[in-house]
Amino acid sequence: MNQIRKLTPRLLIAAACFSTPHKGTSVKDKNILNVFGKPLISCGENPKTGYYRDGFCSTGAEDSGIHVVCAVVTTEFLEFSKRKGNDLITPRPEYDFKGLKQGDRWCLCASRWKEAFDANVAPPVILESTHQKALDIISMKNLETKCQK
Repeated sequence: MNQIRKLTPRLLIAAACFSTPHKGTSVKDKNILNVFGKPLISCGENPKTGYYRDGFCSTGAEDSGIHVVCAVVTTEFLEFSKRKGNDLITPRPEYDFKGLKQGDRWCLCASRWKEAFDANVAPPVILESTHQKALDIISMKNLETKCQK
């Protein structure tokens, strides 16, 4: 019974976050989970995102940046990131990167998203597409306050 009481507020927030269903596909490995403990859903295909450029915010030992937060980037965040030394705006053809613009979905480093949150410029997140590893760095409460509605 206590478990139900603890989850009720989270479920209400989650329902609000999913008012516009995300039509992404589910990750093939059902052991890769999102922040709700469910199979991770694709973050974005255009541009193709994720550390592995497979559309998912999955991670592995070689991903030192922990690119696990699925965000809908804003101009304010992109400018913040550029000031911090990570220019996501400028195209980089040598990496097949066209540059991001407001509204693009992108897998962000959990630490950069948290840094932006602390500076009040964090972009909205798609919780069902955010890897559970994000919770090692960012509280669920903070993620929920910025969920895409």
